[in-house]
Amino acid sequence: MMSDNEFPLVQFMRDGFDPVGELGRIRNEHPVFPMQIPGDQTVYLVTRWEDVRTVLGDHERFSNDFAGVIGLGSNQEDPGGLGFRDPPEHTRLRKFLTPEFTVRRLRRMEPRIEAMVEEALDRIEAKGAEGMPVDLFEEFALPIPSLVVCELLGVPYEERAGFVKISKDRFDFTAGPEASLQAINDAMTYLVELVARERLNPGEGLLGQLLREHGDELDDRTLASMADGLLTGGHDTSTSMLALGTLWLLEHPEQAAKVREVDGYVNDVVEELLRYMSVVQVAFPRFARDDLELHGVPIKKGEMVLCSLIGANRDPRALGADVDEIRPGRDGSHMAFGHGIHRCLGAPLAQMEMRIAFPALLRRFPTLRVAGEATFRELAIVYGLKTLPVAW
Repeated sequence: MMSDNEFPLVQFMRDGFDPVGELGRIRNEHPVFPMQIPGDQTVYLVTRWEDVRTVLGDHERFSNDFAGVIGLGSNQEDPGGLGFRDPPEHTRLRKFLTPEFTVRRLRRMEPRIEAMVEEALDRIEAKGAEGMPVDLFEEFALPIPSLVVCELLGVPYEERAGFVKISKDRFDFTAGPEASLQAINDAMTYLVELVARERLNPGEGLLGQLLREHGDELDDRTLASMADGLLTGGHDTSTSMLALGTLWLLEHPEQAAKVREVDGYVNDVVEELLRYMSVVQVAFPRFARDDLELHGVPIKKGEMVLCSLIGANRDPRALGADVDEIRPGRDGSHMAFGHGIHRCLGAPLAQMEMRIAFPALLRRFPTLRVAGEATFRELAIVYGLKTLPVAW
């Protein structure tokens, strides 16, 4: 067994669908676990349900202002999105977006998401007709979230193929970090240009809506940064959930049959899959605003606290002894989308994607099966698959 303080990466490790056993040991023995990282810095890992809720829910003691902590001074260098901002700026920007993510507003997108899913299934069916296995990750899980974000933002149809490629490349680390960083810069460049065009002629998407209602309160860079945050939060996470959820369903055919045949059953399955998979393994880092103590462990002002969402969502103290099983209809909540003022704004959209996609896939291909070996990511902030070969 490894000794304490040698787990700087344990929060990113998995054993298939499950967190590695050492994370459970840390949760049992060290509610607040200090880890040494390069630069002689100490980071504190929090893994228990109640403690994670405490840290994520207390923006008075814990800051999200990553740029401020590391000394970035301009919006040009800001990491972007709401996840790295504190009130009052976080409150100001979130109030612009919140009305666009109500269930009533999102229902307008439901027919388009259904059409995107059917188009993806058509492409899969055509490729499968050639008698070769199809990579469901590449053909199903990856494109659908990108196209949904395009629809949400109002990316013109003729530009969506290019935008989907940028979205894919920024999360593809196989070509090295430089290529990923270049794709991030390309995405921001495109979004700034898109916002400038939308300001002149607002469309029907979220960007056009925000510019019509709040254009004098939002500059182009800030709005592009907000859009980039939606892309970051809504693409890789949904891709991972679609792929992992499909793999789990194919490994549990009795559950797949109920999703395929029983209207509404997918709702309970989706919530349990979100908890069980916890694809966002840790929340955005928090920084102590002042010297404080957590579980008797002293944390100095400015030091980082990492909250393990998979650790919290698999904590038997809060969720029961069967926490490592998927039990659709389980009572209680989960923190797959975080907690507190920074809880993921796009949660209803992600849930809608899965509730539409899983039954549609299983009904189109009732004999769908894994054809080969699915490959998992390693040491990923957002956990997921790299490939999912299937046949029918």
